Formats: sequence, structure tokens, C-alpha cells
Amino acid sequence: MFRLVTVFWAFIFMGVLLLGGRIVRQRWALMRSLYMPSSVIAGILGLILGPSVLGAIASHIAPASGLVNGLFAEDIREVWKQSPSIFINIVFACLFLGEIIPSPREIWQKASPQVAFGQILAWGQYVVGLLLTWLVLTPVFGMDPIAGALIEITFEGGHGTAAGMADTFRELNFSAGADMALGLATVGLVSGVVFGVALINWARRTGRLQIQPLADFKAEENPDPHPHDDAETRQRRQQLLRELLIDPLSLNFCFVGLAILVGWVILEALRLLERVSWGHTGLKLMAYVPLFPLALIGGIIVQLILTRWRKQYLISRPLINHIGGVALDVTIITALATLSLTAIGENLIPFILLSLGGIGWNLFVMLYLAPRILPIFWFERGIGDMGQSMGVTSTGLLLIRMVDPRNQSGALESFAYKQILFEPIVGGGLFTAAAPILIRNFGVAPVLGLTSGLLLLWLWFGFWNYGQIRRSLVQN
Repeated sequence: MFRLVTVFWAFIFMGVLLLGGRIVRQRWALMRSLYMPSSVIAGILGLILGPSVLGAIASHIAPASGLVNGLFAEDIREVWKQSPSIFINIVFACLFLGEIIPSPREIWQKASPQVAFGQILAWGQYVVGLLLTWLVLTPVFGMDPIAGALIEITFEGGHGTAAGMADTFRELNFSAGADMALGLATVGLVSGVVFGVALINWARRTGRLQIQPLADFKAEENPDPHPHDDAETRQRRQQLLRELLIDPLSLNFCFVGLAILVGWVILEALRLLERVSWGHTGLKLMAYVPLFPLALIGGIIVQLILTRWRKQYLISRPLINHIGGVALDVTIITALATLSLTAIGENLIPFILLSLGGIGWNLFVMLYLAPRILPIFWFERGIGDMGQSMGVTSTGLLLIRMVDPRNQSGALESFAYKQILFEPIVGGGLFTAAAPILIRNFGVAPVLGLTSGLLLLWLWFGFWNYGQIRRSLVQN
């Protein structure tokens, strides 16, 4: 068991790695052109300086040099190994704190095509991954069937979700899944930016962009951090900041902690329900579900309560973003720095097939289905979801800004509204957490049937909804 001073130095070294990642990004034009986050570069630096790369080289060249374990002591690495599953809870608790949460009906009216498009991307990733596993990966390469869930966990969920699921993989005796997931998340992140930028250039050349680039567009230097606040909320927040006797960041972290606590209570209640009901049959689901999807639900509940009590001014969305950003950086750096290249090397062909399957499905949905699901501004609205489903939410936002910097298409609002009906389920939500458990308990075929049915349902709704909206536009 490590001591607190070990934790202290583990995070000091992590900070140095992050600074190194920032320097590499500034000095290396390729990293900037790929929009590679400094945290990902920092994690790769930690991996290179650890036992998987530097240690492996030293063990062959100079076994007595003391570098066979890399530059970082084992207790430091042990802290890093446990960090992703802890800090991912903070990331998900922050997703909706400080946000305006409209009613489900309002969300549906404004973003139903976007919801359908995002759900098609996510459920299709399950179908592709499960089919690959059922037909090729398990019978030919002996892969664990849980590999069928890796595309959605990593491409839709990103590094944070991949790192957060590591403990679940280990508890389900699929230890290679944790390392493969982080590798796939990196493939998704890079391919999301590369293919996204390539598609934008293609759409611009072929006239598929309805929003033309504005040469004179300049982002606001000091944008309003709370653009949706009414006058009363602004006044109360200003008064709060004048009278506050604790740091505003500390106050906002209190609400993050409360959201995680609410999520933990919900999770424990569900586990208790399982023990006294179907748990007697030997079927265990909630015992393997991690905390972070429930922390997301906890954040929504805390935000709704504060809004109901007219206390939403207590939370500052920019400060919540900073808290979540720091937690995400910690999650990514520590997860990548402790990645096992051996696990990926031993499963290289399955890893490549899953990567190609995920990329191929996302490109198919974007190029073929988006014009048939999104009735207006299909490219501007679709490119954000494609970027998110191949990397992270920030990738999707980046691609939206590249094609529509002034948000003339309404893509940004639709993208944001979709998240409320999307994140609690897939992309790191409840089904993402439950999928490996369902595969282990019921097998590939039933889960493939379930996800295929949901994919077909969303495809039907997407086509039907497209027709309804197009007819209403013609009539008006």
C-alpha cells in the first residue's frame, strides 16, 4: 500500500509530463495539425519513459543500469494505475453541472434528427464489433467475446471511458481489454481528426457545405461564460462572489463531490436491489458496473434540484469545466503512461480489425446515412457527431467550429441537446458500462440481437423523422 507522499510525487511527475507534452505539441507541427491534446502526448511520453519502452530497451542493452523499470518507481506507477478509475468519476459528474437542462420534449423538438444520428453511430459500433468478434476474432484468434464492446467503449467513449472501464475488464477476466481499449481510443482520436479534416476539405471542394467559410470571422476574446443566465441569476452570482469566504473553485468542487455522492447512493441502491431480487439466481450485473455513469446521473440530479430551488447561480460552468478538464487530463495521462504494449502486440491483428471496423462504420454513416437522417445542413450537423464517435466530444466541437464558426446551421445547439439524451446511455453511459457484463453473462448472440434491434429501430425512426421534417419544411 503506497503512502500519501508517494501520491504527492506521482502527481508531481505527472505535472512534469504534462508540461513536456505541451512543449512537444508547441515544437512539433504535426501534433498541432492533428489537434493532439497535450495530455495524450504527455501520456505517451510517460509510456516511452516507463518499463514498456525505455525499460525494455535497457533490459536488452544494459540490464545492470537500473533503468529496466524505466524512470518511474513501481509505487509511482501503482498510483497512476489506480488514478483513471477514480478521476473518471469527476469527469462525468461535471458533464451537466452548470448547464441549462431543458425539458425532454424541448430537446426532442430541437434535436430529434441529431439524437437518431448519434444513436445509429453508437449502436452500429456495437453491431460491427460483435459481428467481428462472433465471426472472426473469437473463432480464429481466440479473443474474449467482450472484445465486441471495445469499439463503442473506445471510439464513442474516448480515453476517459476506456480508462474507467479498466477495472471492469479485469474483474471479468479480460485484462488485455484495458490495454487494447486505450490503444483503440488513441486510434479513434487520431482518425477522428484526420478523417474529419479530410472530409471537410472534400465537402468544401464539392460544394456540400451550405455554410461558406467567413474570412473575417474572429472569435470573441472574452466570451460571456454564462450566456444563458437571466438578470436575476447574474445578480445573485455577483453577490455570491462578493460575499464568498471560500475560493469559488472550492465551492464548485463541493457540488462535483455531491454529484458523485448522489451517483454512489444510486449505484449502491441498485446493487442492493440486485442482491435481494435476481441476485439470488447467480446473475450479477450491478456488481461490475463502475461509478462514473451514475456520477453523470448524479450531476443531472444536482443541477435539476438547484434549478428548481433557483440556486443555479451557485455553480459556475467555466469553473466546472476547469475541474472536469483537470480530472480528464489526469485520467488520460495516467492511463496511457501505464499502458501495456505487450497486450496490444499479442492481439495485434484483432486490434487492427477492430480499428478498421470502427473507422469504416463511422465513415459509412457519415457519408451515406447523414444526408438521409439529417434533413437540413446534413454535413455541418453530421460532422460533429462523427468526430465525437471517433474521438471525444471536443473533437466533434472542433469539427463543427471548422465548418460553421458562427453557428449559422444550429449544429452546436443540436449537438449539445443530443448529449442529454445520449450520454446517460451510450458513450460512457449505463449501457456502455453494462455491455461487457451482459456479454459475459448472456453471450455474444443475445447482445448482438439486442443491439441490432436497437440499431434497426433508430434507423427506421431516423428515416421516418427525416420525411416528416422535410414535408413540414415544404409546407411552410
